[in-house]
Amino acid sequence: MIVDCAIYRDGRRTEGPEDLSEALAQCRSGRDAFVWIGLYEPTEKEFDRVTEEFGLHPLAVEDALKAHQRPKLEVYDDSLFMVLKPVGYEPKSDIVSSGEVMVFIGDSFVVTVRHGVESPLAAVRHRLEDEPEMLRHGPTAVLYSIADAVVDHYVDVAGELGTDLEELEAEVFSPAGGGSRHSASRIYAFKRQILEFRRATGPLAQPLTRLSGTGLFTTGVPFVHDKAQPFFRDVSDHLTRVNESVEGLDRLVSDILSAHLAQMSVRQNDDMRKISSWAAMAAVPTMIAGIYGMNFDHMPELHWQWSYPAVVLALVLLEIGLFRLFKRRGWL
Repeated sequence: MIVDCAIYRDGRRTEGPEDLSEALAQCRSGRDAFVWIGLYEPTEKEFDRVTEEFGLHPLAVEDALKAHQRPKLEVYDDSLFMVLKPVGYEPKSDIVSSGEVMVFIGDSFVVTVRHGVESPLAAVRHRLEDEPEMLRHGPTAVLYSIADAVVDHYVDVAGELGTDLEELEAEVFSPAGGGSRHSASRIYAFKRQILEFRRATGPLAQPLTRLSGTGLFTTGVPFVHDKAQPFFRDVSDHLTRVNESVEGLDRLVSDILSAHLAQMSVRQNDDMRKISSWAAMAAVPTMIAGIYGMNFDHMPELHWQWSYPAVVLALVLLEIGLFRLFKRRGWL
């Protein structure tokens, strides 16, 4: 459905016709004017009208309707299509949630389509309407503001993940929590959330590099002012720092998981040594008692007066000797 539709002239929101064709015609006939339409999870029927009026490419329209796309930037004859994945993080449950924002940019129009709960579009629109100097730059300013808002929130989420990872690390390696059976599953679940975050931040690097005009993409992008390249370069730098932070978090989680599994293996070996030691100490008296429990007539010291106390004393001495031996070797 259409969430918001407005015409902006000289950086300020104005009342315009409800008919999309007439609104677009007015924007194209005048200078410093464009129409911005915002949609939320539109159906194919709802989007047909927008597609027809603005001449959107069918492949881009298909991506916008189906969602579940990687961040990307595609250039068509009459429009520019960009996909971003805003994310949110719930520290209490350690869950990273993501949405999708599709942006169509043309000569005099902006069409934004969002899927999921996570989206900065409403806040971006309100902020731009309070900054007419920025909004005066047209669709380029909208695209930059959306990308900047998404990446800035990436920075916040990366910081929250880092803080929670430090707490998880301290809990896992503490004497109380290190032996928990659920520690490995919690670490692995945390790693999955970092992977979900990485799916949003990693693929966005190339589109922002292209918009900033750096690397292999030295030529400008259609429908985006060349003077905006330094601003997109700043957003790209922020994203690079986020990606470096995510890679560091991913390596640290893997190291924590490996160290925890090694720690658990050592503890299991210690437990096995203790069990083996006690089993050996129990086997000695069992063996001796089993021998003297056989019903043979001719056995050494069977009829000796001091046989019983001598055997008991021998058992006690053997048990003490085994206990000291295992204790000295650290098995007990």
